[in-house]
Amino acid sequence: MSGRPRKGRSVAFATITPARAQPDPVLGLKFTIEARHGGTVLVDMTVLDPRPLAIAFAGALRRLAALGGSIGAASVIKQYLQVYRHFFAWLADEAPKVTGISDLHAVHIDGFSSALDRRGMSAIHRHITVGKIINTLRAIEADRPDWIAPDLHERLRYTLATSAGRSTPRDAYSPFVARALRDAARADVEAMFRRFGAEDQTDEGDAVIARARADVEAVIARHGYILTDRVEVRRLYFMRLRRGLPISTLIDDLHRRHHLHVTDLPPLLVLLSLDTGLEPECLKALTVDCLANPSAGTVELRYRKRRARGAEYKSLRVRDGGIGTPGGLIRRLLEVTAVARQHLPCDCLWVYHSAGGLQAGIRHPRERLDAWVARHRIVDDDGKPLYLLLARLRKTHKALWYTKTEGHMARFAVGHTREVAARHYADLPSLRPLHEATVADAFREAVAAAMPTILAPTAEQSLRDAPEQAAPLMTPDTVGPLLDGDQDLWLAACAGFYSSPFAEAGSPCSQPFWGCLHCPNAVITARKLPAIIAFLAFVEEQRRGLPGSDWMAKFGQVHARIVDQILPAFSDAVIAEARLRAADEHLYLPPETRA
Repeated sequence: MSGRPRKGRSVAFATITPARAQPDPVLGLKFTIEARHGGTVLVDMTVLDPRPLAIAFAGALRRLAALGGSIGAASVIKQYLQVYRHFFAWLADEAPKVTGISDLHAVHIDGFSSALDRRGMSAIHRHITVGKIINTLRAIEADRPDWIAPDLHERLRYTLATSAGRSTPRDAYSPFVARALRDAARADVEAMFRRFGAEDQTDEGDAVIARARADVEAVIARHGYILTDRVEVRRLYFMRLRRGLPISTLIDDLHRRHHLHVTDLPPLLVLLSLDTGLEPECLKALTVDCLANPSAGTVELRYRKRRARGAEYKSLRVRDGGIGTPGGLIRRLLEVTAVARQHLPCDCLWVYHSAGGLQAGIRHPRERLDAWVARHRIVDDDGKPLYLLLARLRKTHKALWYTKTEGHMARFAVGHTREVAARHYADLPSLRPLHEATVADAFREAVAAAMPTILAPTAEQSLRDAPEQAAPLMTPDTVGPLLDGDQDLWLAACAGFYSSPFAEAGSPCSQPFWGCLHCPNAVITARKLPAIIAFLAFVEEQRRGLPGSDWMAKFGQVHARIVDQILPAFSDAVIAEARLRAADEHLYLPPETRA
């Protein structure tokens, strides 16, 4: 309002001038980005040239990493910076006339992709790399569409014209390695919980050292931790030094009785990963309220999976009980970290002591994992020191669960669609022997199902004496006529000519006469051996007149059946007699053998 309103005067408002649009605050090429996950990242693009193009890329990167943008992790921001350096280096060599966004064209994107291909970069890696440039240019286009050339605008609709291919999933660890990891982790976790509140046995009853240690622990109780330069620590250190007591891990030992230690993280992560199958990033992001809705010895484990856009918050029902179960282990962790959380308020499950004080969250435990594996001397299947990847523990959990469920996808696909579970967690190199054995068993069952009943003379006599043994192939009253030849076909006796597996029930069998050798209704006795031997001679004669592929397609299976399965079931004397009979009787084969 203009002035204070007075009686008798109308109220007038001052003219409102619209505020000018603020320009992009990123004017330089060196700034920091507070990532939603992973902390602060220093962005330094001062070495990139040309500068106008670098400034445009820097502004786009800041917008992509802002709240609501597609980049949320500090590690991804660093990956974008690395790709920018490669892209600008390629532009400097191959397209020196490009000075700004308006100078970029589709040919530059395709040229950069071709250069990556010539360097030997895999298809999927090239797709990811070029995708970061595409995403940046799309962000620039959304803010300033007039800067983008028409052909580049069309090019930004896709990443690459070629397929990214299929990624090779990480393999699971073998049951041998999984057992070694689980045993080592469980032993360390049990020892870790036993040490909380335990008395220090290294003082050897020295009251002076006990009082000095009590002074140190009083500081830890008040502040949560104590630094090595405190007078209380130095006094205790020199007392133990003069008495020859261990001092190399003194500061860590003092804190281990009160808090988790950074060296406790590897066994905890390994055990929880093997028991729950959670991704490493999900385990690291667990919060104090991750357990909910306990029921019937189980509890709901709530976690966040940042990669699942639109469905980040998930839950998994796990066993709940003692520390040998995931639920019980997490409850115990909440108890032992409660004191540390009073001094370092946060909702993260992982609060522990490390060099310099209390810390929350897990960043990159590579060094700790290597030290833990080396301490337990865990080796791989080749006997070499194991290189432990937490991501492979999830695959190991899935592989063990796959074996336990015997590949039943409805039970195995927990947290994924059946297609994703089959592609990423069932199709693993370590499970290939299991799949091959399953296929071999299926073939053996199929062969056995199509196998005729072969009766040697002794077995034939046993069946005559006890015809009820023929069930369920035939009824006892039909055993005698079948063995006497009343139901004989050319190569075998048939226990069900009108119930053939190759035709509808009630209709006669439609197979050629040698189909009996692949039929479960067929019964082969010594009486049919002469016909079988005559047919075998005919089959082997046909090998000389037919091309190999044609002979194999027509007679390969039946030849293998006679030579490998039927003849070995009879004694040499029975086969010799059958050969003489086949020669004396001059058996003729049906005309269909010539068809």
